[in-house]
Amino acid sequence: MEKKSLEICFSPAMFPAHADKEAVAVIIDILRATSSICTAFANGVTRIIPVSSPDEALKLKKEGYLVAAERDGYVLDFADFGNSPFNFSPEKVKGRVVAYSTTNGTGLMQMASGCHDVVIGSYLNFTSLCNWLTKQDRKVIIICAGWKNRFNLEDTLFAGAVAERLLADGGFVTACDSVHASLDLWHQAKDDILGYTEKAAQRSRLRDKGLDDCLEYCHTFDTTTVIPVLRGGSLVAL
Repeated sequence: MEKKSLEICFSPAMFPAHADKEAVAVIIDILRATSSICTAFANGVTRIIPVSSPDEALKLKKEGYLVAAERDGYVLDFADFGNSPFNFSPEKVKGRVVAYSTTNGTGLMQMASGCHDVVIGSYLNFTSLCNWLTKQDRKVIIICAGWKNRFNLEDTLFAGAVAERLLADGGFVTACDSVHASLDLWHQAKDDILGYTEKAAQRSRLRDKGLDDCLEYCHTFDTTTVIPVLRGGSLVAL
């Protein structure tokens, strides 16, 4: 079997250069959107509607949806709760549909929707995600949400972890310098992920706002086997 191509896109601003309608896109926003999404599905959410703007989120709120929405870490005044994975408890989300809008991650999901599949990745579903990707006979593009179109460390580290696993499997090949750079960073960080993440700007932003209680949780491997996938504009469990 011909080996599949692997690419990493460091920010939404770079995505047009990577876009491929035949590829599987993996969206990652470790601190905190994709970690929260994986948590929500692990805790029984039925569907998540990602929206890119507060206005869209407010419209869905008025239609009766439960809304999780933030900008720069702050919960929007009309939202039911914000972007911490701890907000998505079974008591709040089990059996519910949630409209979701964040600073970086949710707009990227809409941007990537032209790909063959769009799936959500985090440390929480790492092994299930990697195993599923190896079974797909398609190019894989790992897309980092970054920070307002800029590169960030925490997403790049996770992209490197996934790249290491996929390339070790033998079914993938890469000619993408972003993959090699992500692997190098991952190899630097893998023995002390939280220690390395202390360098990350988003880690400082969360600390300054008192929102860093979920840092260790967001870097915990394999708490769920659920893989959220975009279908018809909503995220559902694969």
